[in-house]
Amino acid sequence: MSTPQSLATEDNPLDFDPFSSTFFDDPTAIYRRLRNEAPVYFNERYGFWALSRWEDVASAHKDVAAFSSSYGTDLHHLSDPERIPFRMIIFMDPPEHDQMRSLVSRVFTPRAVSQLGPMVRRVVSGFADAIGTADSFDLVHEWAAPFPVEVISEMLGVPAGDRQQIRHWIDIMLHREVGSIHPSPEAESASLEAGLYMFNLVQDHRRHPADDMITKLIEAEVDRGDGVMTRLEDDEIAGFLSLLAGAGAETVTKLVGNAAVLFSRNPEQWQLVIEQPDAIPGAVEEILRYLPPAQYNGRYMLEDRTIRGVTIPAGQPVLLLAGAATRDERAFDDPDRFDITRPPALALGFGYGVHSCLGAALARMESRIAIAEIAKRWPRYRVVEDGLRRVTMSNVAGYSNVPIHTGS
Repeated sequence: MSTPQSLATEDNPLDFDPFSSTFFDDPTAIYRRLRNEAPVYFNERYGFWALSRWEDVASAHKDVAAFSSSYGTDLHHLSDPERIPFRMIIFMDPPEHDQMRSLVSRVFTPRAVSQLGPMVRRVVSGFADAIGTADSFDLVHEWAAPFPVEVISEMLGVPAGDRQQIRHWIDIMLHREVGSIHPSPEAESASLEAGLYMFNLVQDHRRHPADDMITKLIEAEVDRGDGVMTRLEDDEIAGFLSLLAGAGAETVTKLVGNAAVLFSRNPEQWQLVIEQPDAIPGAVEEILRYLPPAQYNGRYMLEDRTIRGVTIPAGQPVLLLAGAATRDERAFDDPDRFDITRPPALALGFGYGVHSCLGAALARMESRIAIAEIAKRWPRYRVVEDGLRRVTMSNVAGYSNVPIHTGS
């Protein structure tokens, strides 16, 4: 496999800024330069390191002794570790992480998720029914954004009337203005509102138990390492709910929106889906490789590590660039070609190692069902390219608006 080369010069400096319009619009070119020119990159402006090659990103995900999650996972938190929010399992290292993860992992096993199929199909088709026979609509705004939060909220036990509000809070919380490492006052306010809502929801479930995940978490006991089984505190359960709702709402929305755009730009691949529905699972894996919703994960160095002759010192934040690693020429043949028949690879976009995505099986199932629904209802759609709008979010990449025409 050949590796294109480009060299940073005074007129063409290598500047990776995850809060720039260049990054938000399309980081493909800067990712290529990082992999080839500075696979262990340091950004002086923000004070972070970045790894971009497949081998290095995958290895770092498994090296929990050095690459810690306990100081946050985005630069807003990593730039000031004292700013860490209330406890979530993504902000924990083993063994604490493993103890907490075990409480909810059984809900997301492939077998448990497969039993959710009828509910997911009902929700996905219900939102599609609401669109009806319109020949033009926004596939993300009207469909791919509302249904995922409905699915995860029904699992959690969030009242039906509150579910879309959760999605709106999450969108505001993750939004970043171009050039700003920190969330806006509106984002901080949305975070507080969402956290308070989840906390109050837990307290309401203590008074009125139900057959849902909130009640199961209230009743669960955990060994915190001292051999004594204890119940979770309300803020810990609220942290679980916030994490699961956020991941469940955002990941599938972005994956399905990305799918619609990629298939519109690669009609021969879409024809494969139409003719061979069995190709859909492979298509989901290729979308995750080609344009993963989660572009990077942040870590904090607890120990020095020397990678490719460069030492990243302890006490420094690092971004593990999954979006760059999954296009690495050293790991994939012709990586910039979208090919749903490509053998599936490790889905770094769902994390790896101890922090691999709890809801990966659910996200895959929702995405497969959604792509099948598009093929059934709108097989001859095309994306209106000049109406596309990308999100400007921390960690997350995809589209807020994907207008389509459904006729020939």
